[in-house]
Amino acid sequence: MIGVFDSGYGGLTVFKPLAEKFPKYDFIYFGDNARTPYGSREPQEIYEFTRQAVDWLFKNGCELIILACNTASSQALRKIQHALPDKKVLGVLIPIAKKVATLEGTIGILATQATVESGAYLRELKKYGHPMSKIFQVAAPKLVPLIEAGMIYHSAMKEALRRYLDPFKKQNIKNIILGCTHYPLIKNIIQSEMPDAQIFDSPSVIPVSLENYLSRHLEIKKRIGSNGLRRYITTGDPEKFSKFAKDLLNIKIAPEKIIL
Repeated sequence: MIGVFDSGYGGLTVFKPLAEKFPKYDFIYFGDNARTPYGSREPQEIYEFTRQAVDWLFKNGCELIILACNTASSQALRKIQHALPDKKVLGVLIPIAKKVATLEGTIGILATQATVESGAYLRELKKYGHPMSKIFQVAAPKLVPLIEAGMIYHSAMKEALRRYLDPFKKQNIKNIILGCTHYPLIKNIIQSEMPDAQIFDSPSVIPVSLENYLSRHLEIKKRIGSNGLRRYITTGDPEKFSKFAKDLLNIKIAPEKIIL
């Protein structure tokens, strides 16, 4: 079983292409909707919430977990990997950083407050060769709450995006990382505001990254169930979860509610 975790709905943007690329693998999606958003929380709280979900996923049969949440990947992944050295937990941040680090020019990063403050993208882009002077970050704390509330096409979303993207326009940035897995749900709106920019996001990178990872770790690949099973877990309202998945991603699901 492969577990895919996010603070809410955003990780579904990663889960969907993963499930399509690996139709025979068994997957559990876990959205901590009751406690979303994570991006405005303190690092210790982000770690504790993420760790609770990770522990639940391992107890429910996962051999590998993907933190399909940039905030969790930047604030909790290393601590979890250190605390659980015999378990396999991966993030979504490094594969994107590796893909864009060799690009010329300034790279813009649109992310949550916690991800920006962690400096994780700065570290990874620098590690893979991109100069620090050509990385520009913008924290966008209003976007996830608007997305979770289903206000993607609301005027408030357009106003928030224009404010957050204005610094990129002034810097004439042509390469933008969507540093939150919720943001692919508004990628078309971002692209309309930045028509000349190339936009990079987790859904377009993580499936190939996982394929490469499993090719190097055959012992894990062998232990992943291959019955095509799908489970969807939420700590929030299952009906809202189901409606969001169907309306925004055309995924028909029957979520189970749990309390952590």
